[in-house]
Amino acid sequence: MKRAIGNLFVVVVLAAVAFAFSERSDPPMPATQTRIDHLQMLDLAVRDDGRLIAVGERGRIFVSDDHGGAWRAVASPAGATLVAVRFVDAQRVVAVGHDAVIVRSEDGGEHWVKVQSDPEAEEPLLGAWFDADGQGIAVGAYGRLERTADGGASWARQEVEANEDGLHLNAVVRLAGGDLLIAGEAGLLLRSRDDGDSWEALESPYAGSFFGALALADGGALVFGMRGHVFRSDDGGDSWQEVGPGVPSSLFGGRVLADGRVVLAGQAGVVLISEDGAHSFVRVDNDDRRTRAAVAQGEQPDALLLVGEEGVERLSLVPAAGGRS
Repeated sequence: MKRAIGNLFVVVVLAAVAFAFSERSDPPMPATQTRIDHLQMLDLAVRDDGRLIAVGERGRIFVSDDHGGAWRAVASPAGATLVAVRFVDAQRVVAVGHDAVIVRSEDGGEHWVKVQSDPEAEEPLLGAWFDADGQGIAVGAYGRLERTADGGASWARQEVEANEDGLHLNAVVRLAGGDLLIAGEAGLLLRSRDDGDSWEALESPYAGSFFGALALADGGALVFGMRGHVFRSDDGGDSWQEVGPGVPSSLFGGRVLADGRVVLAGQAGVVLISEDGAHSFVRVDNDDRRTRAAVAQGEQPDALLLVGEEGVERLSLVPAAGGRS
């Protein structure tokens, strides 16, 4: 009897082991939804038909087709945080970010492929510019600058002699006259008059860092950054005039709206608007203190989309009391 019970116990143990290691189908896990308002987003690209693409932490990419009302996550090959995104044309989109990563879409942002990644260099890409022909420039930390002639499919590194100290390059834009302008660390301003083949350092109006640059509708240029400093140039960068309202918070993102108004955003909930072509700015009513990294126009003229700590938020353009500065 004891032997029979012992043999039965062995059979039960062996059966349990066999079951534990056997192949079997697990019930499907419920689908998870990644919400944009739970993530830090850093930039937003807008297509002419209103499609929006937002990028941010951990390489996340979101798409909206209703002017930011609803967002859906799309698969991203980036892995590293994405800092800037640009439409090359209606179908080609490029995003750049940490680890010198560059990802690219050829179907308006639905599907993406990784073009490059260089984590060992520790040189994040921080800004990008493209024209409709596919010429493009990506800029980043320690003076990293890369160029493309095929809409971001391939890239070549370029050394910039005018930035011999290897200062961070934070933003790049093309001005109305055709010049390219780079804004960077420690007041660095670089200009190219030959489509990026060569660069010259401009005399800077400020020793602090610039985090953004805009090409204005009237042909002027705007740079902005640390401690709320904002400067405007009407001669392609040869001279600059301070036009900021004197807020103490750093400014990280900006946009020229369809009607020519200019909006800037940054730390501590600061949002600034200019209704006179960036000759002066006033602060927009905004009770929160969240940091925003980028700005876009919503479906209505007085609606803003702010990109930052809680994904993409909406804000109405209502200037605060206090007049212009």
